Amino acid sequence: MVPTIEIDDRVMVNKLVMNFSEVNRGDIVVFRDPAAPDVEETLPQAVVRSVMEAIGIRTRGFDDLIKRVIALPGETFSIRDNRVLIDGVPIDEPYLPNGTRMPDTGPVTLAEGEIFVMGDNRQFSHDSRSFGPVPVEDVIGKAFWVIWPASRFGGL
Repeated sequence: MVPTIEIDDRVMVNKLVMNFSEVNRGDIVVFRDPAAPDVEETLPQAVVRSVMEAIGIRTRGFDDLIKRVIALPGETFSIRDNRVLIDGVPIDEPYLPNGTRMPDTGPVTLAEGEIFVMGDNRQFSHDSRSFGPVPVEDVIGKAFWVIWPASRFGGL
C-alpha cells in the first residue's frame, strides 16, 4: 500500500463498521490472506483472542492483508493501457504514485458478495490479480487512520 501506508506504519481499523455499512470503492480494507491456512480454535480461545485484539494487546498476525477496494459485487474489472476500468469505464486513482505501471489484466466479473482489491504499490502488490476476488464476508474492517509513527499520524 506504499505510499499511502508505509512499511511499519500502524493503522486503526474499524471492525464494527462492517456490521452497519457496505464496502465502497476506494475503501482501504483489512482481510485474511486467502492463501493462509485456517486455524482451528475453541470458543474460549476465540473470545480471548478477540478481546485482546480489541484492546490492542495482541494483533491478528501476519495472515492479514490491507488493500484498497477497486471493484464491487457484480462489476467487471480490467486493466487496459495502464488504466483500471470498471465496466469499461476508467476510474480516477489520485492515490497512485506517479509512474505507476500496470500490465493489461482481465476482464474479471465479480459475483455477488465479492470485491476486487489492489495495493497502491501496483508493481509489487500481492492482491486480487494474483489470488482472485475476496468474499466481502472475509473483510475484517476498514482502515481509517495511521497512528504510528507520529510523523505520519493522520487519516487515510
